[in-house]
Amino acid sequence: MADKNIIRLIVGLGNPGSKYDQTRHNAGFWFVDEIARQQGVLFRFESKFHGEVCRVSIDGQTVWLLKPTTFMNRSGQSVAALAKFYKIPVTEILVAHDELDIPAGDARWKLSGGHGGHNGLRDIIAHLGKDYWRLRLGVDHPGDRNKVVDYVLSMPSRDDSIEITHAIDAAIDSLAFLVKGDGQKAMNQLHSKR
Repeated sequence: MADKNIIRLIVGLGNPGSKYDQTRHNAGFWFVDEIARQQGVLFRFESKFHGEVCRVSIDGQTVWLLKPTTFMNRSGQSVAALAKFYKIPVTEILVAHDELDIPAGDARWKLSGGHGGHNGLRDIIAHLGKDYWRLRLGVDHPGDRNKVVDYVLSMPSRDDSIEITHAIDAAIDSLAFLVKGDGQKAMNQLHSKR
C-alpha cells in the first residue's frame, strides 16, 4: 500500500480555546504543536484559512502545519481553504486526530477510509473526499458510546497523557518517511513500536 504522494500539509484536529487545550479531542493539535516546538517555529492566525498556520521543513521538504480554529465539526472549511489556496491535492494531506478505537499510547498511520463517527474527519471528507492520510492517536474508549462526548472533551489521566506523548514522539520519528512519499516504511516503523 506504499503511496508515493509526498505530504505538503499536516492538519492537527482540535477545538480552539484554553477550555479545550488539554482534552483528548485535541490530540491532533498536540501533534502539530510538538512538530512546531521541535522546529522552533510559532503558529500565527490566518483568517483566510480559518486557522493557525506555520511552515516547517521535514527532511528538507517544506510542509504547512494547520490548526483549524473553526471548532471540530467545521474543520473541513479550514483545511479546504488552505489546500485550495496552495493547490495541495487531498492525497498530499495528513490529518492527525484522536482515535477512540485504539488504546492510549498507540498511534497508527492510515491512508483513506471513513470518518468512524469523528466529526472533524466527517467535515473534511465532505469538503475534500476521503483520500488523505491520517495519524490516529489512540485515546482509548470510555466503554459506553453514551459517554463518548464527555470523555473526549475531558482530560486524559496522567498515565494516559504520558502514553499519548510517547505515541506522538514515535509518530514524529517516522514522519519523514511519510512526508517523502513512503507510507509503507512509515507504517512499518510506527506500527512495529506497539
